[in-house]
Amino acid sequence: MKKINRASKTLNPFTISFAITLACILMFIYGVQFFEHMELRSYDIRMTSRGTRAPTGDVVLAVIDEKSLKELGRWPWPRARIADLIKYLSQDGAAVIGFDIGFLEPDENNNVLLLHELRKQLVDANQRNPEVQRILEERIQTADNDLILANSIKESESPVILGFFFHMTPSQLEYTPTKEEMASQIKQVQNARYPLVIYESQEMGIDPFVKAYMPQANIPLLSKVADGQGYFNMITDRDGVVRWMPLVIKCEDSLYMPLSIQSLYHALGKPPTKVMVSPYGVKGITLGNVFIPTNEKGQMLINYLGPQKTFPHYPISDILKGRIKKGTFEGKVVLVGATAIGIYDMRNTPFSPVYPGLETHATVIDNILTQGFIVKPNWSTILDIIAMIVLSLSMWIVIPRAGAMKASIFSVGMIVMYLLINTFLFWRYGYWINVVYPTVCGLAVFVALTIYKYVTEEREKKKIRSAFSFYVAPSVVNEMLKNPEKLKLGGDKMELSVLFSDIRGFTSISEKMNPEDLVNLLNEYLTEMTNIVFKNDGTLDKYMGDAVMAIYGAPLYYEDHAVKACDSALEMLKKLEELNRKWTSEGKNRLDIGIGINTGPMMVGNMGSLQRFDYTVMGDSVNLGSRLEGANKSYGTNILISEYTYEKVKDRFVCMEVDSVRVKGKALPVKIYTILGRNGEVPEKRLLAKEAFEKGLELYKAQRWDEAVSMFSLAAERDPGLKVAGIYIERCQDLKESPPGPDWDGVYVMKTK
Repeated sequence: MKKINRASKTLNPFTISFAITLACILMFIYGVQFFEHMELRSYDIRMTSRGTRAPTGDVVLAVIDEKSLKELGRWPWPRARIADLIKYLSQDGAAVIGFDIGFLEPDENNNVLLLHELRKQLVDANQRNPEVQRILEERIQTADNDLILANSIKESESPVILGFFFHMTPSQLEYTPTKEEMASQIKQVQNARYPLVIYESQEMGIDPFVKAYMPQANIPLLSKVADGQGYFNMITDRDGVVRWMPLVIKCEDSLYMPLSIQSLYHALGKPPTKVMVSPYGVKGITLGNVFIPTNEKGQMLINYLGPQKTFPHYPISDILKGRIKKGTFEGKVVLVGATAIGIYDMRNTPFSPVYPGLETHATVIDNILTQGFIVKPNWSTILDIIAMIVLSLSMWIVIPRAGAMKASIFSVGMIVMYLLINTFLFWRYGYWINVVYPTVCGLAVFVALTIYKYVTEEREKKKIRSAFSFYVAPSVVNEMLKNPEKLKLGGDKMELSVLFSDIRGFTSISEKMNPEDLVNLLNEYLTEMTNIVFKNDGTLDKYMGDAVMAIYGAPLYYEDHAVKACDSALEMLKKLEELNRKWTSEGKNRLDIGIGINTGPMMVGNMGSLQRFDYTVMGDSVNLGSRLEGANKSYGTNILISEYTYEKVKDRFVCMEVDSVRVKGKALPVKIYTILGRNGEVPEKRLLAKEAFEKGLELYKAQRWDEAVSMFSLAAERDPGLKVAGIYIERCQDLKESPPGPDWDGVYVMKTK
């Protein structure tokens, strides 16, 4: 009691507010990955919520789209066709032609190879007829697509910029290049270097640049004749979204331009261009009279204007077939690249997870032309900290003195006002000010002070009941209230059964549904599955997204916990079939699940910290149950149980041995089974299929592959739904072609934990 009173004196609204604010400021300074991710998402929301903005019209795209592939043939095209495109765009007056395509290997042309070989054979045979040599050279000139493209680039009145890419680390290469090869590759991209770098100080505090290992250059024939080159590498944030464009990449001792800067540099007539570097990193890029702000690494925030096709798209087939109005490309920056599904690199952007990289380069160019930049000002850090302090201080003053409703309205109003100001600065001035940390700080103080008031006013027993009733079955709550000592951390080692279930392909399903329908579907599914767990005296351990984890035999122990777990599994599948029929009639997606069950010793009790803990189970037996759930995908089954569960339930259920597996990190193999149904409820055809499959499994273990295939085929014929038979047929065929060693024991090694 003395400890409680002492804590009550120390813990008050001021100390709570101060501690939370200090913690938020420290997290802001040092960075917390989760909050950083949330800030990135809030950045995306601010960008997309302002709507689509019109581009300048100075940048257009010549695209390899589905229409072009249909009319001109599959990619890659002969480079003579690219030469025709350059010729057309040049004659139409394009300001510059930039390729978001690499010509990294010589064009495959069997005719050219044949002509070269014929010339070599004539030389070797001393057949040096000048007329024959002349004809051969002429034929090579007209058949060599690379040479045709090179000549087209040389003859183009519009500057032609070729794209290439950097291998950022040695691991991106499948081999170790020689020094000569690296030197050759670097030599090929010399015309991609920045002409000037300005260092404000001779002493650099850091080397700020994004560094690359080696370029993958275009073939020398094309690199030599190109007016310039630029890399098309992009860098993603931790969440995989492209928000920054690296305007500078360092390789060895040189700094290189991206495709966007190089294209604009030539389109504007090669104005003075330089990289500005301070002792603290890159300040920005100067292109003529335009200063392009970057972060210290030389990366520019991309001010996306909208979803894909915000910029004009012109199919290359229409261009080459003369279906585009003359003068369309006059004075334009023309970027050439692929947008057809299957041949272009999809970029995840704030507007869309499927966004052509070609349009990202176009966006960067448009941002520079309009000087419509997004920046993180140097003073934004101070403003973020001030916002946290102001929100926290105002709530400390109001919440303890106001009623619940007034305190809530005030707190929400303060946070909403901050969000509106933040959004205005972003939309109007392009300032990226942190949203998440001040908002989290304000919400945390509001929640903490509200809880503090509640805790001091409510009885301890009511608090316990309210807290636990949300997370565990009612039986657990009652047990806790009867035995408060069970609230202590730790637990007991008991033999129990654990069940894991998971929806297959849920990610792909979720991508096709709007959030509201997805939540409703998931809630309906989880409600029915949870009811089945409780019906069979199970305890819901937790939800993990769309996955369910349940315990059988605790906290109230019963002997037949394995049987009840298996009953739950069969009932889940039956209930899911009912739900699927209902969802199908409503035009919704069908779901399929995998269930894993294991029985064995495990630790059960309250696990966690003194402040927060959950009633759960831990141990190798739990891990095995989780792995069995995931293994259903490999065997085409819906339920997998371990041999330990099988021994407990074999008299109640019809089970079929599926495999012997060795779990990663464990030496001894474990037999796994699938449940076909309860005794007396399994159809005759499935029992016959089970008999054939188990005979096939014996032959498989004896390495009698052909006989095993026959039995597995018979099992599949008797029960087409027995997908595991087909999997074993493939295994037998593979092992027949590549026989295992003499020490093979027929045990399959699970690749994942």
